[in-house]
Amino acid sequence: MPKAKSNLRSIPGVDTLLEAVGDCPLPHALVVASIRDELKILRKGKEIPEPKKIIEQVNQRLKDLELSRLQPVINGTGILIHTNLGRSPLSPVTEGGYTNLEIDLASGRRGNRAGYLEECLTELCGAEAAMVTNNCAAALVLILRHLTAEKKEVVISRGELVQIGGDYRIPDILESTDAQLKEIGTTNRTNLEDYNKAISKDTALVLKVHRSNFFMEGFVGSPDRHELAALARKKRVPFVEDVGSGVFLPTESWANGHHEPTPKEVIKNGADLVCFSGDKMLGGPQAGIIAGKARYVKALKQHPFFRALRCDKLILNTLQKTVEAYLHNKTDELPLHQCLNTNLKQLKRRATRLEKGLAKLPLAVNLAESQSQIGGGSLPQATLPSIALDLLPTEISLKDFAANLRQASTPVIGVICGGRFRLDLRTIFPEQEKPLLKSIVQALETS
Repeated sequence: MPKAKSNLRSIPGVDTLLEAVGDCPLPHALVVASIRDELKILRKGKEIPEPKKIIEQVNQRLKDLELSRLQPVINGTGILIHTNLGRSPLSPVTEGGYTNLEIDLASGRRGNRAGYLEECLTELCGAEAAMVTNNCAAALVLILRHLTAEKKEVVISRGELVQIGGDYRIPDILESTDAQLKEIGTTNRTNLEDYNKAISKDTALVLKVHRSNFFMEGFVGSPDRHELAALARKKRVPFVEDVGSGVFLPTESWANGHHEPTPKEVIKNGADLVCFSGDKMLGGPQAGIIAGKARYVKALKQHPFFRALRCDKLILNTLQKTVEAYLHNKTDELPLHQCLNTNLKQLKRRATRLEKGLAKLPLAVNLAESQSQIGGGSLPQATLPSIALDLLPTEISLKDFAANLRQASTPVIGVICGGRFRLDLRTIFPEQEKPLLKSIVQALETS
């Protein structure tokens, strides 16, 4: 026992470690808390490291914490809507200070929160009304909580009980609202008569979920959306569709001929409500958008639960700019659409320029043809031809090179494939080329 106490006395104090750490960009209180947490772990250990080793562990802990701060990264994966990298790329938000979030500048009275944005979305979707929540899952939950307040049954095809993302499953979302699933049809085929037989006096709504993150081929079938809407209308039951990724422009030219339904198309075909994400194919920030019949949107906005799901001024402002770009026919200004529409000639020219910039480094560089993906649970069958830089460091391992790039002044995320580190140029913007070269130099120097 005395020996253990003696060992504990050898552990440096907080002040000593603070002095050893020196200048750190993290807030002082956070540095102190991290040091204390590390000391707690050390005191519980069987062996006490040397003071030098303890300082190294504290520095590593602080470095890891600093790396976890939200910061810009260079996406070289070739996945345009990368879930781990914030989904759709956004232009920097430059506005600061106060905004007219809930004041009517014309009258000076309290205004309608997001009123202008809702008008823009209403026009874009060809709907009677629209509103915004903090994500698409929230939008669906709000719709279900309202429509299943009295009647509980939700009619849905078995082929649409999908899982989107890590833990987001449609059945779980439905059951979390106390709704009762009424599954119809089979995994691969559901027909109109299945819906007709399933709708009863206890049916709260008919729900259709677009399979945006996978596709089925072969002996598959589902009713035409227009027919389904007509049946729901005849039965006096609301028809709701979750289209997921929310694309608004034709996809046939770059999605291997595949047509992705737009929210406007869904509403035109008779849906009472449609919901979709703002940070996928729309190209905006994380948000859930609901559009459709005015009476339903009005009721949803008055629901007590909506206050817990609404967006703040930063999201609303960024989403407003995104939607205005569509209404002004300036979608080419959206970063996502710049990634989609960059042609191979431009990519090859940029790749050649980068190759020259890397010529004198201890690095083998090859230009290669690549295939970019949309990602983010959108258009899984679509690929875009691209150009990549395949890098092979000559003095360090690929694993260390990739780790060093992640920890560079501007972090770089790529893919190790074929024994090389690949950077797909389609998801790297021209203005990121200089920071990219700097980060590569840093990655090679820190070996």
